[in-house]
Amino acid sequence: MIKALNLRNINKRYNETVALSDINLDIEDGEFFSLLGPSGSGKTTCLKVIGGFEEPDTGDVTLFNEDVTYTPPFKRNVNTVFQDYALFPHMNVEENVSYSLKIKKIPKNEQKSKVDEILSIVKLNGYEKRKPSELSGGQRQRVALARSLINRPKILLLDEPLGALDLKLREQMQFELKNLQRQFQITFIYVTHDQQEALSMSDRIAIFNEGKIEQIDTPNNIYLKPKTAFVADFIGTTSIIPKDFAKKSLKYNYGFSIRPENININSNIAEYDFSINASINDIQFQGSYYKILCQTENINLTALHYLDMKNPLNIKIGDNIQLSWNKMDITNLDD
Repeated sequence: MIKALNLRNINKRYNETVALSDINLDIEDGEFFSLLGPSGSGKTTCLKVIGGFEEPDTGDVTLFNEDVTYTPPFKRNVNTVFQDYALFPHMNVEENVSYSLKIKKIPKNEQKSKVDEILSIVKLNGYEKRKPSELSGGQRQRVALARSLINRPKILLLDEPLGALDLKLREQMQFELKNLQRQFQITFIYVTHDQQEALSMSDRIAIFNEGKIEQIDTPNNIYLKPKTAFVADFIGTTSIIPKDFAKKSLKYNYGFSIRPENININSNIAEYDFSINASINDIQFQGSYYKILCQTENINLTALHYLDMKNPLNIKIGDNIQLSWNKMDITNLDD
């Protein structure tokens, strides 16, 4: 089966800074694939290499079996949506969206037909004559998407496209982006630092850290089966138990991670595989639950107490409590 993208042994430096280190990545045709990591982890540089905006120092970039390592962006069947939208401020919506068609000298009646179709898909009918300054952030984002999708690229690159939107609009656009990707059946490669965004939208995710990929997996496995302490700590909330502490205090020979929803507070310890004493440092109200921040020696742990009238919160900051969990709920870590 032909892959949409193959990266082989990609390395990139900026003077003394290593931006990408030995990156290997395969992405399937039609996949919604996210590059996830903190600022400076290499994910945007990787996207630029895929799009042709940066050349790797070493390695190969292949799109649909074609080596494009040194092919300029405009000769790749790839379009990019940027966080700042990059719309032409002096052009209206129709002119922005049809710009690439005009450059290709597509007949005007065909341009109009294609623009009408794509604006209908992104729900911007009736906005054709408005300038970007007359649109909301979400509407400008839709214009940028329409402009990128109108040529039906084989791959769409999206660099933090929802970063400037407020939470509610961002969640709405996540849903709409995923629907667009299904509708067009093209490969989306999506850069974000937002874990929830990547987990909710992606078929698979690559976790970047200091220029390297720590793990490539499905959202479910990234959350439930992190391979390294970095992945476990970066994705959601988790408690990391180092190997030396696990050996000394729990008689367990591996370092591991444990999610807060799997830690039980002041339960019958006979029912669990592991149990330790800890003191409460803070209690944070989160709406449907309390987040309980605890410490034992120099190890921080987080547990949850869900709101329940039959089981009220009867602990306070400074209390000593018992934390218990089962072996089946932990994930052993490689490092």
